[in-house]
Amino acid sequence: DMLLGRSEFLTPYTPYQPEVSQGNLQVMFEYQTAISELTGLPVSNASVYEGPSAVASAGYLAKLANGKPRIDISRGVHPHSRETLKTYAHGFGAEVVEVPLRDGVTDLDAWAQAIDGETGAVVFQQPNFLGAVEDAEALAAAAKDSPAVVVGQYDPIPLGILKPPGACGVDVAVGEGQTLGNRLDFGGPSFGFFAATEAYLRRMPGRIAGETTDVDGRRGFVLTLQTREQHIRREKATSNICTAQALNALAGVVYLTWLGRRGLVELGELLLQRTHYAREALTALEGVEALHEQPVVREFAVTLDAPVNAVIRRCQDAGVNPGYALGRDYEEFPNGLLVALTEQRSKADIDRLAEVLGAAVAAERERAEVRA
Repeated sequence: DMLLGRSEFLTPYTPYQPEVSQGNLQVMFEYQTAISELTGLPVSNASVYEGPSAVASAGYLAKLANGKPRIDISRGVHPHSRETLKTYAHGFGAEVVEVPLRDGVTDLDAWAQAIDGETGAVVFQQPNFLGAVEDAEALAAAAKDSPAVVVGQYDPIPLGILKPPGACGVDVAVGEGQTLGNRLDFGGPSFGFFAATEAYLRRMPGRIAGETTDVDGRRGFVLTLQTREQHIRREKATSNICTAQALNALAGVVYLTWLGRRGLVELGELLLQRTHYAREALTALEGVEALHEQPVVREFAVTLDAPVNAVIRRCQDAGVNPGYALGRDYEEFPNGLLVALTEQRSKADIDRLAEVLGAAVAAERERAEVRA
């Protein structure tokens, strides 16, 4: 917070003269380096608005790269990302087709059948919205004989223990950066990260900081490849994103640097253990079952033998927020509950959740029996 509040960084504006603000440019460069190392991809931009706009920008990148008219997206991708992509795609002239889930993950057979010569991009999420770990390599491999750009929306925190997108055949890795040192702030502001293979460098949205030397041989930083941007290309630019999220990206690189490589691994391992402990604790309750049996990290889904919204209200009355009602976005899971964990949640917190949720489900089941 001390760094974010310094006047050198507090303004989101970066001058169009690329040599002017060396401090800001160095921060952007270090941020890009951290995101490249995290994703295993060689190039990164200086951030975009948030995760959903990063997904949508990746779809536009694919349209610019191959001109194909269709984007296939897994239903395991965050609903906000799917809707944002559809909004963008309406503007740049592409159809978005959703691929169903099977047993909590993307249906690989349906995924492979959906991909053909007219597919411009394929999009999946890792872990997906239900918390399940996808087979990213298989999803990417299914598109290798097509012109499709493989886009993965990644949660950055589990990348300490999951195979990075660059090692799975992913062309473009994007994601939400809020968990990297940023506050909730009632939904914003945040930042989205965007990394890619070198083949798509000139199609990337946003600003890119580069390292160079001046006439005296001194190290310096510049905004590079600016011919992609709106102040030069106007309506033909790859995006109208500048550096409005640079302050949030600064928080992200400070957080990643503070964690370090080992810290990120330890954090991922802790979350993996806590997630499975919580799933076992909740599914041991009467009237609560796992929605799927896939490996999970950070989030998992259960289905309740009781009206989910009524159960949530009872839990909240007891001072516990049990999770998110999946039926809001997935009609196939009317009584599904998505439970999320962070490193701040202890085993005692999880035990308390199990106690309150179990009582709420039991009370609603008893109420239904009385009514019957």
